[in-house]
Amino acid sequence: MLILLSATVPVFAKGAAGPAPVSSLENPLAITLLIIIFALALILALLAWVVNGAAGVFLGKLAKKSDSHGSSSSSIIGSVIILLMLVSPALFAQDATAAGAASASIAGLDKATFFIMLGIIGIELIGILYLLYNLQLLIRAEKVKEVVLEEAAVQAPKAPVETWWSKLNRFKPVEQEADIDLGHDYDGIRELDNKLPPWWLYGFYLTIIFGLIYLWRFQVTHTAPSSKEEYQIAMNEAAAQQEEYLKKSANKVDENSVVMLDAKGISAGQASYVASCAACHGKLGEGGVGPNLTDDYWIHGGKINDIFKTIKYGYPEKGMRAWKDEFSPVKIAEMASFIKSIHGTNPPNGKEKQGDLYSESAATSDSTAVTPTAPTISSPKDSLMVDKSAK
Repeated sequence: MLILLSATVPVFAKGAAGPAPVSSLENPLAITLLIIIFALALILALLAWVVNGAAGVFLGKLAKKSDSHGSSSSSIIGSVIILLMLVSPALFAQDATAAGAASASIAGLDKATFFIMLGIIGIELIGILYLLYNLQLLIRAEKVKEVVLEEAAVQAPKAPVETWWSKLNRFKPVEQEADIDLGHDYDGIRELDNKLPPWWLYGFYLTIIFGLIYLWRFQVTHTAPSSKEEYQIAMNEAAAQQEEYLKKSANKVDENSVVMLDAKGISAGQASYVASCAACHGKLGEGGVGPNLTDDYWIHGGKINDIFKTIKYGYPEKGMRAWKDEFSPVKIAEMASFIKSIHGTNPPNGKEKQGDLYSESAATSDSTAVTPTAPTISSPKDSLMVDKSAK
């Protein structure tokens, strides 16, 4: 039908001999009616297809009658529409003069053409209503069939419901064990050819996939660290955490918990001492404005705890300022350790003794303090260096 309609397009533009005709395709009413005809024809074809298919599904043998009936009805309707459309091009080709006066047309469209197109639309609407009626009959028949099947299902014995546990393990009922019996009997125990449970198979497949991914990442592309590399990374992280912890815990040191530091701490304390304490006590601890720090005499005690306390809080009444606001507890512990390390070095131009005689008690041998090592002094002008043996 679409081919025949498309074939009429050149006819629309042609007219009888004489002046060029006015094409009906230029008329808005004709175009509107053509669109309605095509839309209804498409709906009619779809309904015929639905009814024929539904008849085959719903009614079985009865569908043959409905199918042939519906097919013949739709064929008759389609043939009438085609015949009417074959007639309409001749009318579309008429010009304004052949059609008669303007009063013989409707909105510029020839009356005969207009009524033929309305007739086509009417026939299509009748066909659509007829097919909808057939479809309604088929739906009713299907509902009756469903009711009959439901009643039969209620009367039939219900099959045992398979639980998720049975599906997961794929158990075979006792009635079906004869089908998988291998014929081997061991003291009354029969061997059955049971398949592996789905959960086991899926788990096995998953391990294979995981193994392939692991092999690709760790052995081929090396996009992930190996066990050795993971260990090294963990050790580095632990070392960084330990260092951070020691930094935080070191700042908590005070005159009660301070201990003698190692060579690294003594060297750091020497730099702080030269920058801040050498002006009063001399670069080598020989004394100046302040007392000599290398002999056995101490004004405020010679223990590491006493030296830490003296540096931290000072003795302003005697000219010794407090350094707790300028230096952290770690720095003060380093400076105290350096001062303890230069004991007994006897630098040149040492100031005469001040304070009370102090000697280390032998009872401190069980403490955790590091034994101070005297540095080697090369010259009064040289900076004090820690002896290599202390390292």
